[in-house]
Amino acid sequence: MSRPRVVVVGSSNTDMVIKSESLPRPGETVTGGEFFMAPGGKGANQAVAAVRAGAEVTFIACIGNDMFGQKALENFKKEGINTDFIVMDNQTPSGIALIFIDARGENIISVAPGSNARLSPEDVERGERAISHADVVLMELEIMVETVEQAVEMARAAGCKVILNPAPGRKLSPSLLSKIDFLTPNESEASILTGLSVDSTEAARAAGGKLLDLGVGAVVMTLGKKGALIIADSLTHIPAKKVNSVDTVGAGDAFNGALAVALAEGRELKEAVEFAVSAGAIACTRYGAQPSMPKRKEIDQMMHI
Repeated sequence: MSRPRVVVVGSSNTDMVIKSESLPRPGETVTGGEFFMAPGGKGANQAVAAVRAGAEVTFIACIGNDMFGQKALENFKKEGINTDFIVMDNQTPSGIALIFIDARGENIISVAPGSNARLSPEDVERGERAISHADVVLMELEIMVETVEQAVEMARAAGCKVILNPAPGRKLSPSLLSKIDFLTPNESEASILTGLSVDSTEAARAAGGKLLDLGVGAVVMTLGKKGALIIADSLTHIPAKKVNSVDTVGAGDAFNGALAVALAEGRELKEAVEFAVSAGAIACTRYGAQPSMPKRKEIDQMMHI
């Protein structure tokens, strides 16, 4: 049986992570932490999540021609990701994320986008062959909105499903939102998109309804430890899996990558979100973004726990 085909258009970073007892407050220095580096970036994380979850994955991205970019490219090839449409930029350094994680697994992140900000609509056009054969195209917002819009137009022309993970949160035009099949905000991103305070199930329903009115096909709102909420013709809550969370950095990306795979396989939305919630739960039990992405067998096992 052929594998489902997913194209991810997005960012690639190197994560520099310090794990300590508490997160520093402004002006405070927290010592005694542990440091490690891991490949990251929302697009790259989602591409790795999707390939490990069972898809044939093509990644469209822009990385710097430096030690970080070269290492990232090596990692993608090792994972079995098609790198034909990754641009090597000689002018701008690769993206870097500085991440602090406390003893409870909570985090704060600052990102220098570097070459990610140079992924252009023309770069996406060069990936037309991959997009035209894809089942699902998955994007996020660590790249230019114009580039996202180009990918959406090409995906729609090819007749494949479009997933937009609107992270980091920003306002988006009604024109773009009306072309999205599946929008996957967390609560704060839903607030930014709609101007509504999303602090309860009723508020989430109202925000989701507003997004549906703008033409979004379905909203899948991630709720962290509470799971996810599907807002479409009806409201469906998918509870989270109970796990010992140590690092939530890659959980949302694991969720989105797995969701893309499940939808590409033709699963109904409820089952696809259950699959995605299981992937996100596993990612929370491991440190690092890409290193935490689960394999297909692990997700299938978690679904039945």
